Amino acid sequence: MKKQIIAGLAVLTLLTGFTGCAGTSTTDTSTAGTSAAETAATEAAAAAQDTADTSALEKTDFSLGTLNSTAHLLGFVAAEEGFFKEEGLNVTVTQFSSASELANALESEKLDVAFIGSVPTLTFQSQGHELSVFGGAMTNGHGYVIKHEKNDESKNGIEKLVDRNVASVKNSIQDAELQILLKNAGIEIGEGEGKVNIVYFDSQKDAYAALANDSIDAASVYSPYASLAQSQGYDIVYRCSEEEALKNQPCCRQVAYTPSLEKYPNSFKAFERALIKAYKFTQENEDKTITDVKKYIDIEEDLIRTEVYGGYGTSNPDPDKQGTAALKNSIVELGYTEDYDFDAHYNTKIYSEALESLIAESPDDKVYAELKAHFDEFE
Repeated sequence: MKKQIIAGLAVLTLLTGFTGCAGTSTTDTSTAGTSAAETAATEAAAAAQDTADTSALEKTDFSLGTLNSTAHLLGFVAAEEGFFKEEGLNVTVTQFSSASELANALESEKLDVAFIGSVPTLTFQSQGHELSVFGGAMTNGHGYVIKHEKNDESKNGIEKLVDRNVASVKNSIQDAELQILLKNAGIEIGEGEGKVNIVYFDSQKDAYAALANDSIDAASVYSPYASLAQSQGYDIVYRCSEEEALKNQPCCRQVAYTPSLEKYPNSFKAFERALIKAYKFTQENEDKTITDVKKYIDIEEDLIRTEVYGGYGTSNPDPDKQGTAALKNSIVELGYTEDYDFDAHYNTKIYSEALESLIAESPDDKVYAELKAHFDEFE
């Protein structure tokens, strides 16, 4: 199903169609055309909400902000399968274009939760923003792509970007990972022979769109841009999941305004329970998960399947505190940010209590047991 390279306006037209909902308008989650089984599931979820004990919840209306990424599927699945409603929450899912927009929306309390990349979250925290991580959303799932005619097949991996103009996003995990690999390889950043020239854009959408320009040779990607790029004839430079230095790299985290976590602990625990249920669903219902994701990220289903189940990234609700702390140390060393009190901005209690409560309800559940083992190892 390899397609020819789509040039100029054609690429921009496709991109606009794919990312048109990535502003600040509420995502359409209507159920028109759903099957009888889906309708029954929706009705069951509604019934569960009617009977759910919401008396302990400090608030029931929640707003979740995501990016236009298939990796943010936990929020999509929790909404579509009625898990938020089962927990007594009315959650609105809204897509944004950048981490800074999401952070601003949290601090202005227009959002309750946002899925934000680990690197921008860490830099925002180091700058004094009152933002706390309380769960995970995505691990790995990023990399770089290059125009086919600019791909020197005699080179491998990061070396393909030498003497190339590379579009990326400042203050992003994609950029931090690139800098880590360049440093390890002894390759300088900048203009000139033997170097990699990084050209920064405000968002991943803009960086990817820049491939339509003759002056840009390669670009950063996160899910699902890598698969989308391949379908358009671009070549993969590397996927972070295949680089030894970057394996199991925590990316997007569940982030909230710190005072809100303190004010609404039971509501956030209910939110987390819904995401854990969504994770279990994704492990047991591949086809329906893809259907749910497509309602938010409208690309071909085979591309979604590759990104979600192809082994290039995972969407896991675990906070992965150890992995994120290691990443913080790496970006401090890179000069991305100053060191700061990391522990004060990392809340693992909400996830732990949410998971323990679900295990108490289903003590023999294998998925929950695996999550517990992972949390105990990496908390």
